[in-house]
Amino acid sequence: MGEGFIKPIIIEDISDDHGETTEDEPLSPAARLFQSPELNCSIIVVLGCNTPINVPAFVSGFMKSVAKHPRFSSLLLTDDKNGEQMSWRRTKIDVHKHVYAPDLDPNMKSADDYVEDYVSSLTNTGFDITKPLWELHFLNVKTSDANGTAIAKIHHSVGDGVSIMSLFLASSRKASDLDSLPSFPLPKTKRPTEFKNLCHGFLEVLYTMWTAILMFFNTFVDVMNFTATALFSKDTDTPLKGAPEDVRLSSKRIVHKIFSLHDIKLVKSAMNATINDVLLGITMAGISRYLYGKYDEKDYATTRKKENNLPAKIRVRSLLVHNLRPSTVVESLAEMTGKEKKLVWGNKIGYVLLPVTIALQDDPLDYVRKAKAIADRKKLSFEAILSYSIGRFVLKFLGIKQLAAVMNKVTSNTTIAFSNMVGPTEDISFYGHHLSYIAPGTCGQPQALTVHWQSYGEKMILVLTVDPDVIPDYKNIYADMEASLQLIKDAVVQRGEAVPV
Repeated sequence: MGEGFIKPIIIEDISDDHGETTEDEPLSPAARLFQSPELNCSIIVVLGCNTPINVPAFVSGFMKSVAKHPRFSSLLLTDDKNGEQMSWRRTKIDVHKHVYAPDLDPNMKSADDYVEDYVSSLTNTGFDITKPLWELHFLNVKTSDANGTAIAKIHHSVGDGVSIMSLFLASSRKASDLDSLPSFPLPKTKRPTEFKNLCHGFLEVLYTMWTAILMFFNTFVDVMNFTATALFSKDTDTPLKGAPEDVRLSSKRIVHKIFSLHDIKLVKSAMNATINDVLLGITMAGISRYLYGKYDEKDYATTRKKENNLPAKIRVRSLLVHNLRPSTVVESLAEMTGKEKKLVWGNKIGYVLLPVTIALQDDPLDYVRKAKAIADRKKLSFEAILSYSIGRFVLKFLGIKQLAAVMNKVTSNTTIAFSNMVGPTEDISFYGHHLSYIAPGTCGQPQALTVHWQSYGEKMILVLTVDPDVIPDYKNIYADMEASLQLIKDAVVQRGEAVPV
């Protein structure tokens, strides 16, 4: 069975480490949403280590850093006398109830399959509600990408991916300098366009007015599209789409593939695009390639285009999870856990509907061009902010059940969940453990396919969360994305458009 709704418990008052009774903290609207039966989601982060894991050292470091945050040392409560309001209450952690380290043969055969099966088993098991909602698992076996694997499972109500990853990275250090915090790409300042450089006085006013009109129009269209999706508009039934109720409760497979960040930067520079544009282009190319193969082997549609096996007017959309924080820069551990500074923690995310172009392009670079056009248009819209604000409005005036029903409809009517996250520019070490890769995924959502891109040092890691009952040949998806990147890169090189990066 799938992970059921986590029913909060009621306990006595608990004091903090200084003997002072701490006040209960109400759950945020998004945290309450992730506690609903329709969207009961968890985050699973797979960490590959270059060396076998010293479990006591890793756990000790985790307890000294990440676990000190209030969310990792709080129980979920409900107040039946006050409309079943939910809140967090601080408690003491018994680390032995959170850590799992099976005794394994480090040189076992088929270690990659074992780790994949183990992670899959975590996707449909519930949390013990008598303790904080997180677990650590350690698998000291040699896989193709690591000599040891750590797995963190955290309920999504504890925080979103950016919060959790930032807290973890703030507790890490550069592998090359254990006294320094990880470094991240600096946010680039927006350069004015050539047209805007020519605008002065009256022309500048016209340019600003035109931009405002586009923002208003695009936002209106996006909100209408979002509303239609919540009511009736849904994607085409394809081999990537399953029945939402079945998908939500089934075991998932979380698999990853490591790409070269240099190759992606090469395409980015040649196309005058962003890394996100290239990643979206690779995703569209890979999904198109995969669906072409599926429709080729089975007559899935009654009407086909003559030139290829893809059905006419196929509609596939991804629901992009958008971070609404002004910055994702990692703060020091003292700032992350101290009481002297209040941080924006928890779930602060909006949603954006991205159309995924499904077509076989003669020019591989057309996928990146199309992705860039979609991304540039979405930048001139307040869709993400308004989706968050509308969610708060629905929660306040209609209640959590109605909000959960709306978001369940939106996610169920789309095909793919999509996200990406910027990681450190250099390899990092977590209490003596040099990480070879970071692969975060989620489970509990009604989509059969989740695509996540995670940068780490000179690597770009593709993480797929899939329902194997819907997509049994799921490894073909990242193989098709790998082939698509190669075709796009080759096209750039052959045309002499590649520039040093």
